[in-house]
Amino acid sequence: YNITTFCAPPTALRLMLKEDVSKYKFPVLRHCVSAGEPLTHEVADSWKNATGHDIYEGYGQTETIIQVANVRSRHEEIQVGSMGKAMPGFDIHVLDENQQELRPGEEGELAIRVEPERPIGLFLKYWNEPEMTKNAFKNGWYLTGDRVVQDEKGYFWFVGRADDVIKSSDFRIGPTEVEDTLLKHPAILEAAVVGKPDEIRCQLVKAFVVLHDGYEGSLELANDIQKHCRAMTASYKLPREIEFVSQLPKTTTGKVRRVELRELEMKRAAMAKGKITDLRYSERQATHNIRKSQGK
Repeated sequence: YNITTFCAPPTALRLMLKEDVSKYKFPVLRHCVSAGEPLTHEVADSWKNATGHDIYEGYGQTETIIQVANVRSRHEEIQVGSMGKAMPGFDIHVLDENQQELRPGEEGELAIRVEPERPIGLFLKYWNEPEMTKNAFKNGWYLTGDRVVQDEKGYFWFVGRADDVIKSSDFRIGPTEVEDTLLKHPAILEAAVVGKPDEIRCQLVKAFVVLHDGYEGSLELANDIQKHCRAMTASYKLPREIEFVSQLPKTTTGKVRRVELRELEMKRAAMAKGKITDLRYSERQATHNIRKSQGK
């Protein structure tokens, strides 16, 4: 179709890369971009090897145009996994809960300055939702609701939606970091991590995973995935439960809807009334409670 610029979320790119993309020719393709979730090195490298093109990651919202991005420039490097730097016309900072600016390396909320001058491309208000609008605009800032970290070079790194951040035993855990670790396991095609209600820790790290063709969900595989994660990340970020599913809920643009998985776990917790199932199989999925199976 003579496509010159191609955009897709990392989930869609991973699914495409199940095929031998290198056998296809893209004679007029000039630019590949991605958004919606953090890009992994594995996807970026595989895509570059297959097509010859880098993937430029960016960040925006329904409420805004693209406000942060990696750009094609001889003066800027692509930082795989980073949202990029602030785009021209946007004064963007990382703030704490009191709308005070944080230092590089400190996690906070991504915010756009709207006073004294409102940037072009930012929405005016939520239609018929004055309370939502009030909560989004505070002390001269538009608060995106997304948790990020900015490094010393000015690149922003996505942690997760404020609602997606998992609070476990006084630790704050960004789901994307755990998902990135899971995706490095050779059996895993897709992964989504949410907080599962827990009486002791407040929340457990729960992972929903889709396997590559040729792999089958089992207790042994779940244990191997946990061992893989333990070797690559801090113990408090370890997925305590792994559920194998045939697919993950997504938006029409291919972005994983963690909110549906989080609501599912809340409903399950309410129904269970404290009872935990160690191992459940059905035709479509297998659930493995790793914490219980290993006596933790």
